[in-house]
Amino acid sequence: MKIHVRAPATTANIGPGFDCVAAALDLWNELEVEEGDGEVDESHLGVRAFAKLAPIAGKRFEFVSRIPRERGLGSSAAVIALGLVAGAQAAGKDLSPEELLAVGLELEGHPDNLAAALTGGVCLTWNGRIARVGDTLPAVPFALVPEATVSTAEARNSLPDSVPHRDAAFTAGRATLLGAALAQGSAKLFAEAIEDRLHEPYRGKNAHLLDAVRADLPAGALGATLSGSGPSVIVWVRPDAADACEEELARRFSAASVLRFTVSEQGAHRA
Repeated sequence: MKIHVRAPATTANIGPGFDCVAAALDLWNELEVEEGDGEVDESHLGVRAFAKLAPIAGKRFEFVSRIPRERGLGSSAAVIALGLVAGAQAAGKDLSPEELLAVGLELEGHPDNLAAALTGGVCLTWNGRIARVGDTLPAVPFALVPEATVSTAEARNSLPDSVPHRDAAFTAGRATLLGAALAQGSAKLFAEAIEDRLHEPYRGKNAHLLDAVRADLPAGALGATLSGSGPSVIVWVRPDAADACEEELARRFSAASVLRFTVSEQGAHRA
């Protein structure tokens, strides 16, 4: 029996939503699993995820990777989601996204990316739980993807052990506003909400595009956020300005790839 699954890219830590807010993006990694002989890379994240739910002996794994690696677009979470969904299928288990999250969290470490990859749409996650709060966002996401890479561990290590109380209070307020923006689908509130003082000021040192975009936002842009651990930056744009903004971003940031996304309503699933 052949199992074919797909899993989306994600953008996590959206503004003040550090470790708890993410959206699935319409760019897909894929996995095919079928009976076969041959050497299996047991260290591969997707294979390790599969092995948590079903035996890997006598299986052949073929991965297709389209999501840029170490760019903050959830490539690791997508690979883990592929293995989890395929493993559940192979084992004949009908597991919910929260159950799959619990199985895979040891491999991913950061629940927001994995939750969105499993569930699709826009997700909140806390204490192993997932709330899908929307199918889309009130803006078109454009990713500026540089050639440089940043490891998640390196980005995490850049964070201080504590932040000033005023910065924590500022970010808590913006996180609350972000929840309201997502619930209402309000572009106005979303633009006000996506400022952060908890992680972006520190991780932004390795994501030079963030300051460059914010210093001169394209016409029609609501703002910009660091995507995951970076260094990719998401520019959030009003739908009516998307075409013009895409042209401007490509012209101004020719050394980076400009990827135009939609929010994927589907999470990882059998194709």
